[in-house]
Amino acid sequence: MASRCGAFRPYSLRARTTLGIAALALVFLTAIGAGINFLVFNRVQAQIFDEAERVAVNWGGSLRPGGTPQPAPKGDIDLLQLVDSRGRVVAASPAAAGRPALSTVRPPADDRIQDFTECSGRDECVMLAAFRVFQPETSGTRPDEPLFVYAGVTQPPILTGYRLQLLTAAGVLLGVALTAWVNWRLAGKHLRPVGVIREHLSDITVSDLSLRVPQPSGCGEHALLVHTINQTLARLEEAVKLQRRFAATTSHELKTPLTGLRTQLEEAMLYPHDVDPRETIREALSATGRLEAIVDDLLVLARLRSGTPVAHEPIDLGALVAQEAAARTGGVPVHVHAGRDVHVRGNRIQLIRVLNNLLANARRHARTVIEVTAEHVDGQAVVTVTDDGDGIAPQDRERVFERFVRLDDGRRREPGGSGLGLAISRDIAHAHQGTLLIEDTPRGARFALRLPLHREAAVRADPPPDPGDTGDPRDSGAPRDAGRRLGHAERI
Repeated sequence: MASRCGAFRPYSLRARTTLGIAALALVFLTAIGAGINFLVFNRVQAQIFDEAERVAVNWGGSLRPGGTPQPAPKGDIDLLQLVDSRGRVVAASPAAAGRPALSTVRPPADDRIQDFTECSGRDECVMLAAFRVFQPETSGTRPDEPLFVYAGVTQPPILTGYRLQLLTAAGVLLGVALTAWVNWRLAGKHLRPVGVIREHLSDITVSDLSLRVPQPSGCGEHALLVHTINQTLARLEEAVKLQRRFAATTSHELKTPLTGLRTQLEEAMLYPHDVDPRETIREALSATGRLEAIVDDLLVLARLRSGTPVAHEPIDLGALVAQEAAARTGGVPVHVHAGRDVHVRGNRIQLIRVLNNLLANARRHARTVIEVTAEHVDGQAVVTVTDDGDGIAPQDRERVFERFVRLDDGRRREPGGSGLGLAISRDIAHAHQGTLLIEDTPRGARFALRLPLHREAAVRADPPPDPGDTGDPRDSGAPRDAGRRLGHAERI
């Protein structure tokens, strides 16, 4: 993708931000330019009219009976004329001499001064101030005849045509171009680390996930992004390692029974008279059963690891423990001590599988008895399964929960096991926001399953003390031994 894309990509973040900011700059600068244009036009026009009014009033005020003073232009106001009521020019400045009356506008008596712009047929416009003068008698005029003083200047080029608007538009376009260029450079500078991250990520493949993106200094967005990417790569690398190890172990575990099955069948085909067909079929069925158990457990593990949602319901865990323990008849006896109000929310089938796996594991290693308890402790439902066997060494207490890991004693006691039962049990516990651990015990091994209590059960888990309760198990009708065992379980 990078090889086919140039520096300017219309849909890139850099291009989109530049175009967006340029559009905003165009809107704002256009509004500002229009405001400046309006202010400049009004300012220049107001200055000209103010000066023209001052000159007209000064000249009109200098008129005296019997003579007309010569106008003296001041500043930019060079067009001065004194016009009578019949439109005759009585006096004029050098710039207005020889010209007809500058305007035919006659200010009324109640509004003696007026400002306006007069345009002639020669496309020439003048800005004028007209002042009405009452002069008793001047040279060439009648005593009762009003006079009009016109003072002005040719309209300056900045107010003529569209020159001011064009200059403003040019300034707006220049400002937009400058803003877009600055944003393009800044965006490129800030997005350059993203390109570096992309280049490093393109070098990371499934065959080598050990590479990492160099971590920038500071706590900016790029540094946080790189930190998250490296964490994701680390998790991905660990997951790939686990998958590869799982695939290798699975192939080994499946290859052993398949090889034995193939050997038995080939032997039956090659030596039909020396092999008992019934014995061969029986052994083949045994190997097939082991293969089926391994495949089923692998499917359960895959569903648990994929996070596939399953239906949860309120479950009386104490009753479920008693029910599953009672279903196992024969062999080592199982003593169950299940408390009341041990309710959880979970999947019944999965929790039954955990209990069966723990009971089966305890039965393989127990010598005389298996102790099972179910109670609520500190807002959690706790199920313990304890056997009186040889126990599990501390260094092996986590290994037994790995897939296909079976200790030597377990292989000797049950050669056909899949080695996935405890791994599945722990995954089910985690899927229920719980834990499954091996705890210390004076003898044998104790597996402790801890699950969150159901919300309603948690409220009932710690009822107010009964004033008539002496704390003696005999008062509640429970066996004394059961009270001691439950008390021991709470101290674990």
